[in-house]
Amino acid sequence: MSRPAVLAAAAALTGALVLTGCSGSGTSKADLSVSGSYMPQPVSADMAAGFLTITNKGGTKDELTSVSSDAAGQVTMHSTMGGEMREHSSFAIPAHGRLVFRSGGNHLMFEQLRHRPRQGQTVELKLTFAKSGPLTVEMPVKSATYHPTTGH
Repeated sequence: MSRPAVLAAAAALTGALVLTGCSGSGTSKADLSVSGSYMPQPVSADMAAGFLTITNKGGTKDELTSVSSDAAGQVTMHSTMGGEMREHSSFAIPAHGRLVFRSGGNHLMFEQLRHRPRQGQTVELKLTFAKSGPLTVEMPVKSATYHPTTGH
């Protein structure tokens, strides 16, 4: 084999290995994590709100399809735009992006509370996704007037 042919074959093999490395790097699926979760101490005996951020470091989008908690009869997902609240059955989490639940925007509603959570306690919730496995989150209960500095 001539030197140019050997160099061409080596370049082709190197290119194939680089492409294989990219596809097998683990970024081809969703990589989800949760941060900044909290529940303001509810002022109502039967309803509370919850806030958190879901970060997707992976290369594939996913979808939050449901939230559940033993603390409530049901947990629903809502958005607020222009002062209007709307319930959603799912929320998209973009690849390399975030889904933010914050006061005045997307938020969780804990309905039919089984007990009234108090500041200093935690509420456990389970997040279910379309593609990824479920995540369990310990959500701390903060004061009713709590506003985090992270923008929630």
